[in-house]
Amino acid sequence: MLAAERGAAANTLAAYRRDLEGAESAIGDLLQADQAALASLGQIWADLAPASLARKCSALRQFYGFLVDEKLRSDDPSSALPRPRARRPLPRLLSHAEIELLFARSEAEAAGDKPEAVRLLALLELLYGSGLRASELVSLTRDMVPRDAPFLTITGKGGQQRLTPVSTRARQALSRWLALRPDPGKHLFPSRSAAGHLTRVRLFQMLRDLAARAGLDPEKLSPHVLRHAFATHLLEGGADLRVLQTLLGHADIVTTQIYTHVDSARLVALVNARHPLGRGLPNPPLSS
Repeated sequence: MLAAERGAAANTLAAYRRDLEGAESAIGDLLQADQAALASLGQIWADLAPASLARKCSALRQFYGFLVDEKLRSDDPSSALPRPRARRPLPRLLSHAEIELLFARSEAEAAGDKPEAVRLLALLELLYGSGLRASELVSLTRDMVPRDAPFLTITGKGGQQRLTPVSTRARQALSRWLALRPDPGKHLFPSRSAAGHLTRVRLFQMLRDLAARAGLDPEKLSPHVLRHAFATHLLEGGADLRVLQTLLGHADIVTTQIYTHVDSARLVALVNARHPLGRGLPNPPLSS
């Protein structure tokens, strides 16, 4: 149902499978589980972070909702599951100075046209310059990169397609990589195996190694952190939130709104400068 009706991505399907299999290994057959069995998961999962617990409980609630809809069960025991209040975590951020250090190191390493270094620079440019998800980036194929148009055709979560702008810098890095790319297959960033592509895990490792060489804390860097930096710095530069939603491929504007916390001062100044009732008025001090 998740695949056929909701168009869930492969990674989403795998996550649901892991959560359901984990629950079944803890309490037995989920088809026969009652409220007492589901309530016991609260103790079994007591050490989980709130976000992880919320995700597992959500998977089970949807599973039992599906069973009821399909007449495979007459009751829904999922009301006995714990209900953690998980706050959406704020994204880890990279400053402009840290981004500059990262790119300076990558550009210096790619200056000699060593294929691995040029590939890493192209990956870095697309993560920070286009805000791609790691899975979207590593699975790119050559036909997704048009020769003349400055856009990539991306298939994101739920099979939704979008056009993503590619900066001039990224196009230059991609051109250098395509000239050096040793594999003639379909993937833009192939793996060592003939049919596969670079994995998300390997991309993660490459970025952390680059951070260490650039003098940055490797723990601060990941593909998703660079996607956050893309969004945050665009918003700081005056990008519209709806445009940012489109560029990131978010289905819901609520997901995009998390980035507004990083630039609250600019947003207040924008209201004071542009709203008719705010012009010419001083900003009063905020009470504690």
